[in-house]
Amino acid sequence: MVENEKTSVEETEEKAETEDEMLTEDPSNEDSDEANEEGNELSEEEKRIAELEGQVDELNQRLLRIQADYDNFRRRQREEKEAAAKYRAQSLIEELLPALDNFERALLVEPEQEETKTLLKGMEMVYRQVSEALKKEGLEVIETKGETFDPHLHQAVMQVEDAEFESNEIVEELQKGYKLKDRVIRPSMVKVNA
Repeated sequence: MVENEKTSVEETEEKAETEDEMLTEDPSNEDSDEANEEGNELSEEEKRIAELEGQVDELNQRLLRIQADYDNFRRRQREEKEAAAKYRAQSLIEELLPALDNFERALLVEPEQEETKTLLKGMEMVYRQVSEALKKEGLEVIETKGETFDPHLHQAVMQVEDAEFESNEIVEELQKGYKLKDRVIRPSMVKVNA
């Protein structure tokens, strides 16, 4: 029993020493632990805030790109619509050009009989009406007489050497060329001086 008392006395002394140590410890240690925990929480919050701000910036950039893409899409649609309206008659005009060529060839014939003269006069009136209607749609004849050869407007099918003409000057038009507003729909077939 004496030993038990000694052990319990020793334990009591150890407890007292531990309590003394605890009391003598600096209470600021607890504050610093709490501050560290708060600092960790703040740094984690700051990291989270920075991460969220980065995501917001990224989303803003995506939004700006999408907005720009949409604006470009609308602009292209508007331009295509304007071009479609501007050149709406192109396919019809392209189909009518061979008929115009045939009218011009027929009008070059010299009539010998009175009936033929009357018929030719009627054809000439129809040709003028069709030509005027096509001009209203924006059809223009490409000029060739005395012009310098331009591969964007003319198609050279023959080349001759003639001292009367300058080099690359158009000598003769073999088939009329046409532009619809600013677009060449058929280049002029020409003979060019070498």
